[in-house]
Amino acid sequence: MRGFSVVIGFFLLMFGNSCQRSYDTAYMTCTPVPVDQDSSALVKFASDNHIMTTKDPSGFYYEIIDSGSAPMPSNASTIYVTYVGKLMDGSTFDSSKNSDSTGWVLNTLLQGWYLALPKIGTGGHMKLLLPSALAFSCAGSGDGRVPSNAPVYYDINLVRFK
Repeated sequence: MRGFSVVIGFFLLMFGNSCQRSYDTAYMTCTPVPVDQDSSALVKFASDNHIMTTKDPSGFYYEIIDSGSAPMPSNASTIYVTYVGKLMDGSTFDSSKNSDSTGWVLNTLLQGWYLALPKIGTGGHMKLLLPSALAFSCAGSGDGRVPSNAPVYYDINLVRFK
């Protein structure tokens, strides 16, 4: 089943958006930075933007604005979200205001997303700060909007899931 997820993830990378995992050849030839290397940049971004974060043991930071309603999605859930993705300089690299244009299986997305999104339910809202190792890593995004080893921020609304 995991091989199927890799194929789907590759398809979504080629034809999807930038919150999906990168399976290009650059990832196979680069060395990811340790998760903790991005901590100071993430903490500074949170402070500068008045985000009251909690640090997850896996290394990402988050603030739950609204926990939404139970149940929470699993990694096999198809999620429908609205979101904005930003670099640490505040520039937006991706966004979606239409949840109907999403509909992604959670375990095909960035590692930080599939670790964090199960913390909220339908109608939930979170702010998520990902170290590069849990986002686009040393490869950056396939479309070039996220550079290599760049930590990122997402403001995510979980509209629904199935």
